[in-house]
Amino acid sequence: MNPSDIPFLSATELAAAIRAREISAVEAVDAYLDRIEAVGDRLNAYITVSADEARAEARRLDEEAASGSFRGSLHGVPVGIKDQIHTAGIRTTDASKIRAEFVPGRDATVVTRLKDAGAVIIGKTNMSEFALGDPISSWFGPARNPWDTARNPGTSSTGSGSATAGFLCATSLGEDTGGSIRGPAANCGLVGIRPTWGRVSRAGVDGASWSTDTIGPISRTVADCALTLGVIAGHDPKDRYSRPEPVPDYLAELDGGVAGMRIGVVQELMGGHGLRLDDRSRDAVQAAAEVFRELGAEVVPVSLPMAPYTGPIVRTITSTERVSLNPEWLRERLEDYHPNTRVAFATGNLIPGQVYYKALKLRALVRRQVIETFREVDLLIQPTSTGPAGLLSDEPAVVSSKEMAAAALREGSFRGLYSLSGCPALSIPCGFTDGNGGEAPLPLAMQIAGPHVGEAAVLRAAYAYEQGTPWHKRLPPSL
Repeated sequence: MNPSDIPFLSATELAAAIRAREISAVEAVDAYLDRIEAVGDRLNAYITVSADEARAEARRLDEEAASGSFRGSLHGVPVGIKDQIHTAGIRTTDASKIRAEFVPGRDATVVTRLKDAGAVIIGKTNMSEFALGDPISSWFGPARNPWDTARNPGTSSTGSGSATAGFLCATSLGEDTGGSIRGPAANCGLVGIRPTWGRVSRAGVDGASWSTDTIGPISRTVADCALTLGVIAGHDPKDRYSRPEPVPDYLAELDGGVAGMRIGVVQELMGGHGLRLDDRSRDAVQAAAEVFRELGAEVVPVSLPMAPYTGPIVRTITSTERVSLNPEWLRERLEDYHPNTRVAFATGNLIPGQVYYKALKLRALVRRQVIETFREVDLLIQPTSTGPAGLLSDEPAVVSSKEMAAAALREGSFRGLYSLSGCPALSIPCGFTDGNGGEAPLPLAMQIAGPHVGEAAVLRAAYAYEQGTPWHKRLPPSL
């Protein structure tokens, strides 16, 4: 195989080729590093590329393979890690000047599990500063969307989306507070899953909002997503909120199909209610619902009355919880934050306690509505976003108008539903814009959600849809 073709293999294909000794781990790492060297500057997807460490680990893995020993399902596969997840000996910056030189002494649990499975950490991906969710706030400059570098790659896991879609890693980890895995997956034409809250350990992860933060994979295919999630999921005594349920073999269960499933379409998120859903996104999800019918599922409308209001609720909770994390930095190093982060933190500080308390009560109501709905249906579907990726502006301006603020809250409602309920939710491409007017075609995305610890069913439905549609075969035009 030509080395330049290696990055275009899926993670599952690459893992299989390495296990079959058709490709070595060193060849895989070198191919990705060569690609990062060639196109990395255009995307700015990485804060730190750990080339020396990756090559040394790849050599160790090849020595193990030569003796017939394979660590696990990701043996030799290069993985990108969002830069709020601790990596021993490799800096973890949170995309901030304040943390620019911080080097952890130990790995986060998810990184340990990746290494135990044979993954090679190829670098730390760019992100919004302190995972706040602003696309331009990184101290290292914004990551770019491979489908159109003038477009938002999705926040706050900006670099994980950009690196994965740009073939600069085989799969990646992101972190989802109010939608920061699903947003980049949607904008970059990828598959990203926010697992059940507590399904994946957060030990060794710099938090954004303790009650909603969730680690999960951003991948190019559903199988890659299932493979990555299967490695990192599971109980961890280091995380007091870690769930105890055993982890199924997500990859082995993908072929189950959706025949006999009852899938609900969330009506409040399919148009109206002041959410200004792009017609193209609505039409793409409606077409996806027809695909599920053709695959044997029963597709029915469902109502979640609180769904259109989840954006303001989740924003209130996360904004309040974020500013409680490092108050000394706000007092002593305020000028070292990006202007957008500074304004956002200052706003969070001004939220009254009674407003936060009311948001918590509303979250309980949202959670109850979602859990009760899953007694009637197996899965829920809806758009992931109001529309395709928007244009990036390099001008610092968190809120330049009331309409800009309202638009951010509307967007948050599409993903906030599952951040508040703690249920697993996956974003998958379900179409593209037509690219008329000289613009590049941009991905459109659908969200598939399930009940607590229902990741296997979510992934199975996503896989059935993916295999019945062509969207995952499309590549960014500039790459």
